[in-house]
Amino acid sequence: MMNAKPALYTCLSPSLLHLYDVSKSIVVVIDVLRATSTIATALYNGARCVIPVDSVSRCIELGKQIDGITAGERDGKVAEGLEYGNSSFEYPKEFISNKTLVLTTTNGTRLLHMALEKGASEIITGSFPNLSAICNHLIEQNRPVILGCAAWKDRINIEDTLFAGAVISRIKDQFSLNCDASHIAETLYHEAKHDLFEFMKKNDASHYHRLMDFGLEDDIRYCLTPDVANILPEYLDGKLVVKREITQQKNR
Repeated sequence: MMNAKPALYTCLSPSLLHLYDVSKSIVVVIDVLRATSTIATALYNGARCVIPVDSVSRCIELGKQIDGITAGERDGKVAEGLEYGNSSFEYPKEFISNKTLVLTTTNGTRLLHMALEKGASEIITGSFPNLSAICNHLIEQNRPVILGCAAWKDRINIEDTLFAGAVISRIKDQFSLNCDASHIAETLYHEAKHDLFEFMKKNDASHYHRLMDFGLEDDIRYCLTPDVANILPEYLDGKLVVKREITQQKNR
């Protein structure tokens, strides 16, 4: 059919990724609290690149090889042997500019590597801090999309689903949505959009409680704030780098 709209699907958990045709799709890796928010922030603040790895030992090893900043948390604390954590606030411009960040996370990195293994046509990372850059890119590319939620140990979470809904609410007219998960995500977002933080609190979001218990309210609020780090991280040759686009430059 001529001029058919590309399909958009939402995958609410990495354990469901096998149900989707990844090889023909742009995969948006979503790990709102906090990996993809921190990736966008570090790159926005001038990091040369972010290298996502799946283990603390690999992070330490690679950091030594390339003289990079090693970062990652386990159970809310900087992992033993690493220098920094998963908070966006740890990567201001004066610190991260022109440096390489080697980042290990449990959920987002795993989903990214799964999408890579399944032959995704492009992998980008999305979060509220770079919401508009994601939406602009997906509209401009006009290709099939999978919004991939990193979830938490394969369990669906509210914040990643909310971000998928935010994207869908902005770009749905340009896509074909034969996908109940996408409709669920958009419905949830429309209920939450006036105060995402309060929605997380009111609905006992598991990550809300987990991070609040670690004293990280400011992190949660930042990670739910649109367009504070509005660049497009693209995964190329093992690294996340800023994708340069005409659309982005116009919108700056």
